[in-house]
Amino acid sequence: MYIIKQLRRKNNLSQSQLGEEIGVSLRTIQLYERKDANIPIKNLTKIAEYFGLTIAELYMHEVNDMGEAYTKRQPFTKHGSVFYPLEHGKYLVMAPLVWVEWHQKYIEGIQQENLSNPFQGGFIIDFLTDEPHRIFEVSGDSMDDGTSDAIPNKAYVLGLEIKKESLTRNNDTYWNQPYVLVCADRIICKQLTGYNRENKAFLCHNLNTSPEFQDFELPLDDVLQVFKIVKKQL
Repeated sequence: MYIIKQLRRKNNLSQSQLGEEIGVSLRTIQLYERKDANIPIKNLTKIAEYFGLTIAELYMHEVNDMGEAYTKRQPFTKHGSVFYPLEHGKYLVMAPLVWVEWHQKYIEGIQQENLSNPFQGGFIIDFLTDEPHRIFEVSGDSMDDGTSDAIPNKAYVLGLEIKKESLTRNNDTYWNQPYVLVCADRIICKQLTGYNRENKAFLCHNLNTSPEFQDFELPLDDVLQVFKIVKKQL
């Protein structure tokens, strides 16, 4: 992001010094300062905190300093996410972020009906829906097949929550798409290929074809929440 270079220069920091502050290499900072940089949420959080900003403020500074106009409409909150209207029908959504280290606490919060999440991440989207947004950090390589559809370990995905019961209707539009499945004992990322009515279970498919990653059925009763993946950050 261009704004990182501007903030660094304003604070008389070299690229090496900023890298040391957030725990990355000089080369990484050089990559981050490019306009189309794809910065992991954890490191973007560290950068924002170092300069005393939120991730949302970093994005908004970026829009301003690149000379691009944006709407003066006020941000609004829906289902725990904050939406910042941008130009051309786009929005910056700051949604609750569930890191791998927070998976178990997130599950416990759902089960105890006392869900609170202190972390947020940001995605630029070009549509609004009524479903809650959540950002999950993916754990494991089961969805990494090396293609453009891959969702590798430590990727961040933006999901829209859908009612699990709606998937039991076997509507073809639901299948062969990636989902985050919040289960009673873990949070997983899988492609759903169908629903077995007899066994009352989802058919879960792994993109990775290595022998250790086998497709399986996931009982409906084991699933607490379902999120359809609409965007990802690597």
